[in-house]
Amino acid sequence: MALNIVLHEPEIPANTGNIGRTCAATGTRLHLIEPLGFSLSEKQLKRAGMDYWKEIDVAVYVNWAEFLEKNPGAKIYFATTKGRHVYSEVSYEPDCFLMFGKESAGIPEEILKANPDTCVRIPMIGETRSLNLSNAAAVLLYEALRQNGFAGMKREGQLHRLNWDD
Repeated sequence: MALNIVLHEPEIPANTGNIGRTCAATGTRLHLIEPLGFSLSEKQLKRAGMDYWKEIDVAVYVNWAEFLEKNPGAKIYFATTKGRHVYSEVSYEPDCFLMFGKESAGIPEEILKANPDTCVRIPMIGETRSLNLSNAAAVLLYEALRQNGFAGMKREGQLHRLNWDD
């Protein structure tokens, strides 16, 4: 089973493109909840996702209710600066959903309040409001992947011109 990233009403195409590229590199499914602040055919989206966009498993939903209807019983972790739990202190299931809100406002508080035990935060210093959406998604996703042993992922790289053992 694969991990899932959910973007609730994303606004900036470059962020979604970057997250899409990360999904392609990790075999993660991308779920987009409308309204989107851009078109899926937008150049910025495809530029940030590079040539990986065609390899991404993307599902689009008209709203939060449709997402819940089409993913019954989904174990969802909500990334929010308001979370009570640090993201690294949670045990992520191999098929869980990591949800992120729109850049300007985050996940609606009604959704957070209904799910207090699965709201997670990335620690930051001072009065920093938030990390960039694509950075936050990568932080949580790679923690979930690490906890699940990087299942099915290439764990060793190769040099292009030289060999490690020469």
